[in-house]
Amino acid sequence: MTYFLNFRAQGVGGPVVDPYLLSGDGTADPPAVSIVPPTQFSQLFAGRDVLFATHGFNVSYQGGATSLGLLDQYLGFTGTYLYVAMLWPGDAWIPVIDYPFEGDVAIDCGKRLAAFCNTWCAGAQSISFASHSLGARMVLQGIGGISRRVRLLCMMAGAINYDCLAAEYAAAAANCDRITALASHNDDVLKIAFTIGDPFADLLHDDHPPFRPALGYNGPAMPTTVVAPWQISDQQDYGHGSYLPPGDDHRWEWAADFLRRNFYGQPLIWPSG
Repeated sequence: MTYFLNFRAQGVGGPVVDPYLLSGDGTADPPAVSIVPPTQFSQLFAGRDVLFATHGFNVSYQGGATSLGLLDQYLGFTGTYLYVAMLWPGDAWIPVIDYPFEGDVAIDCGKRLAAFCNTWCAGAQSISFASHSLGARMVLQGIGGISRRVRLLCMMAGAINYDCLAAEYAAAAANCDRITALASHNDDVLKIAFTIGDPFADLLHDDHPPFRPALGYNGPAMPTTVVAPWQISDQQDYGHGSYLPPGDDHRWEWAADFLRRNFYGQPLIWPSG
């Protein structure tokens, strides 16, 4: 059984709603989930080490539930560890062209995430966050509004400017005990689509300079608060779809193992082959 924090009103696209908890099998088609009553929230989070994980841009409700449900099964957290998948409407019926507008959606979700954590996670032992692609903006926005320390932030293929931790989200970075990231030069989505799309998004916001590389392509700006390693070897041909299940040739398991070691506070390594 997986817990899902759902910000969606529709299966594809649609508006953002205040998040509510679901539980069940996200890998079923459609997801076999039911609503968790708010009266159970405090007990659910009390004394737990919580990891909130989310997908990125252009992922439907079904796609996000399946992918993050499979990740939950692979991580296999037990004891005090609690995994919560976050589903948010960073997609549209006509994909890709809506990218410049999805930053606003991520920011909206991040603000509602902060409110949820401030209301219900006060009794948690710790809270951590993991993201893929544009989900980095969602969690950074949320962390900036959370009224407690964040134990871990792990950003995979972050579709956000490489200097965001020192500029736009410096306050969020300062609220984290540990920050890690994964980046790949073989990520064509960030190499091509981010480079083209982000300047258009910048026309809608004046919060960061345009034409900067993505954090998930070239790693963070230096000096950095991010714990090494973060750059995946070019020889491994790790693409944008390699980080989360079902992914490419099960190589998503490398990223999942990296995330699990992060969450357990173990030494960070990356497979050499």
